[in-house]
Amino acid sequence: MEIIRLAGLLSVLTLTACNGASQRNAVAAKNDVPTEWKFDFFTPKALPALVTFAIVQDADGTIYRFNTLNSTPDLPKVIGEWNDKDRAPGGYWNHVERPPKHILFCWDSIIDKKVYETHLTLSAAVVEKMRSPSGKSDPYNNTYDTVLIGLAPEGKVAVWIQGIGFEPNYRVTPSILNTVSGDKLDICKGITKSDFSYGYDKDIKDFIKGKVYPYGAW
Repeated sequence: MEIIRLAGLLSVLTLTACNGASQRNAVAAKNDVPTEWKFDFFTPKALPALVTFAIVQDADGTIYRFNTLNSTPDLPKVIGEWNDKDRAPGGYWNHVERPPKHILFCWDSIIDKKVYETHLTLSAAVVEKMRSPSGKSDPYNNTYDTVLIGLAPEGKVAVWIQGIGFEPNYRVTPSILNTVSGDKLDICKGITKSDFSYGYDKDIKDFIKGKVYPYGAW
């Protein structure tokens, strides 16, 4: 058993297992809701970042630690500003058993050549939206089951609830959203071994040529 302090967000989290395994509550899954909820990260086109570690507390209090996460893709249509249409493709790892409530994650901004640590808390209204049927006609799943998190230069973070089917995504304002770097890192200090001395790849150089940092309004 390992205990980690999450400064400014959670008091004490008791962690078990690794790579997305969870400390299970004795709460049976309900038949009328999904068996899991997902959270996925992405960046704007050619402004890369990589999420390296995450801790999630779901709405029922279960704690998850992720040493292995889905990729952090850049989305080719996200240029200059966020939009409510594009979505990260997802993957195997980033899922929990109830709607995520608190998320702490470490990420390497390749474009900024910095390590960031972000703490976010979703409001009770957002969590309830993910718990409840949407009321829309959908043959597959009537519950909003995915949180999308966009990562941009200057350590900017944006959050959406993914729309169902062809719906747009719903931009949400976390009740807590705090990102730090440098000597303010806490949990993320020493997490990553990224070597930011490596220069940008050609596709990044070509994209940012003639543009002004942070390459958009994020």
